[in-house]
Amino acid sequence: MRTNELFCIYGAGGHCKVIIEIIENIDKKIHSLFEDNPSKENLFGYNLTNDPAIFQLESVQWIIGIGNNLARKKIAEEHELHYGLAIDKTARVSRRAALGDGTVVMPGVTINSSTIIAAHCIVNTNSSVDHDCVLENYVHVSPNATLCGGVFVGEGTHLGAGAVVVPGINIGKWCTIGAGAVIIKDVPHYSTVVGNPGRIIKSEKQNEP
Repeated sequence: MRTNELFCIYGAGGHCKVIIEIIENIDKKIHSLFEDNPSKENLFGYNLTNDPAIFQLESVQWIIGIGNNLARKKIAEEHELHYGLAIDKTARVSRRAALGDGTVVMPGVTINSSTIIAAHCIVNTNSSVDHDCVLENYVHVSPNATLCGGVFVGEGTHLGAGAVVVPGINIGKWCTIGAGAVIIKDVPHYSTVVGNPGRIIKSEKQNEP
């Protein structure tokens, strides 16, 4: 990340508010926020715009400030921009971990050695991703969720608040893991899992872009 670059954020909802504060707290600058249908002129004093000319700005890093995984995928595929990283200064990220473009790491997060987190993921407040995990694009790890060592999480999967995944588990793409669920068995693609121990209550293919 070059220190002279500005950030722009796509979206202006609650998720964006946290990203703004992350960027402020690491002493970076925000140019403006893009919102398709802005209902106000600014957020926290930052300009809101729906002018597509903003996508032509040079030396700007983008973050998609939208919590919905499918929405982030659609936006990322539509707009080939220079995506940066937003990592809160209180997060503990191993120097041997790898994070993809557009990923956001919230306050209090721990990401341990040899973990790979791909593009446009959200690792939310106080969650923990242990060693040798792999998270594919557009994954969202919700607050206080715990991924033990060697967990694989497929594209677009959402892990609910406080969910726990035991070591070595494979979770498929575009799954929903309910809040507080405890995952002790592999989870196939497109599954919704709840409870302790986790049980599949629905398994159907979603409409992917």
